[in-house]
Amino acid sequence: MTLTIGTRGSMLATTQAGHVRDALIAAGYPAELTIISTPGDRSQAPVERIGVGVFTQALREALHDGDCDIAVHSFKDLPTNPDPRFHLVVPPRADAREALIARDNHTLDTLPHGARVGTSAPRRISQLLALRPDLDIQPLRGNIDTRMGRVGQDLDAVILACAGLERVGMLDRATQCFDPHIIMPAPAQGALAVECRSDDARAVAAIDFLADPDTTVRATAERTLLSCLEAGCTAPVAAFADIRAGRLGLRAGVFALDGSRQLIHSAMSDVSEAAELGERVARELLAQGASDVMRS
Repeated sequence: MTLTIGTRGSMLATTQAGHVRDALIAAGYPAELTIISTPGDRSQAPVERIGVGVFTQALREALHDGDCDIAVHSFKDLPTNPDPRFHLVVPPRADAREALIARDNHTLDTLPHGARVGTSAPRRISQLLALRPDLDIQPLRGNIDTRMGRVGQDLDAVILACAGLERVGMLDRATQCFDPHIIMPAPAQGALAVECRSDDARAVAAIDFLADPDTTVRATAERTLLSCLEAGCTAPVAAFADIRAGRLGLRAGVFALDGSRQLIHSAMSDVSEAAELGERVARELLAQGASDVMRS
């Protein structure tokens, strides 16, 4: 029996889901894609206006209703509260960094004064303005081609995730990829979440094959932090976890939208304590006034 994989219809979404399909087929599980339309795909409003989880709710409902057997999400788009209806695994993570795509091969430092840079993510806006308060930030929605197509037209540059560019074979278009210590990514950026119904034993067995322990640990720390800050995926919160010499490190920050204030904290733990690490870093940020910074 062929497993059906629900996905949004964009080039990036179908490419991501296609990688999952191919991995399942290679493991002996026949699989095919089915396109699920979501309200977020039909709207050009900023994500912070149309709501957290807008890209994932329709996929989850289609999965629950039996319209597909498996759903593939960008993990950073999922609400942080677990949904007991579904079994979730995290495959190996792609490049978590942020990328600048700019005209004339510019980097962030060489963009002219007042350059028009496209992004609608509050987390990106706040960090860009902290580094370059002179920038003219413009709203940006659409698929990867649409966003990059505005560079050299009405925009001097756009900010996109390296992971998306990497997955569609366009990472070479980036004129700068930012070290996470310079511009931090969204919690779980670059990671996929693959879900099936909890009571579907065959699908559970199939997607368990995809799970990557290191990516799961890193995403757990980052998303636990986000949950403890009571911030959604569109909040000006950034985090990046990595594993070095068997230890898990987490660096996270919260930012004022205008770039005027930021709080950053780092800590380390055993790999087995990912959730505890996320909680600890969140508590420290809250103690420093994170709630006020995020509201400013």
